[in-house]
Amino acid sequence: MKKLIIPVLTLFIAFSCFLGNAQDVSKNALGLRIGDNGGFGAEVSYQRYLKSNNRLEFDLGWRDSNDVDAFKLIGLYQWVMPIENRFNWFVGAGAGIGAFDGNGYDGTFGVIAGDIGIEYSFEIPLMLSLDFRPELGFNDKYSDDLDLDIALGIRYQF
Repeated sequence: MKKLIIPVLTLFIAFSCFLGNAQDVSKNALGLRIGDNGGFGAEVSYQRYLKSNNRLEFDLGWRDSNDVDAFKLIGLYQWVMPIENRFNWFVGAGAGIGAFDGNGYDGTFGVIAGDIGIEYSFEIPLMLSLDFRPELGFNDKYSDDLDLDIALGIRYQF
């Protein structure tokens, strides 16, 4: 997965240099967030704009790592700032809950998360994003830890 991120990021930047003018991001976006934090993970992602520079993001998905499989729901509050043309950068914070199985343990956990990333909104109703999300997990059976998640998102805007 890590070998795939550099070519995808390069392609993302190349396409974005040739497209776009004014900033026009819709009120809703629904899609996938595919990432890596010690294993492969996919999330169904929904974004809802609150104001011109604030939105909520909800991600429901699973993670498959070497030792543990997890299912989680995360909610984030994000601040969105335009860069140029159809590019934005964003930062956010939130929390979530989930369940895990692995390493001889299973149970539930809580997560506190941060988020920082960049996104590009095409003239068609498509948005691509790349974000970094540190997640601090808490539970009573398995060791508390910090996961560093990087993901590529693709969302349909409506």
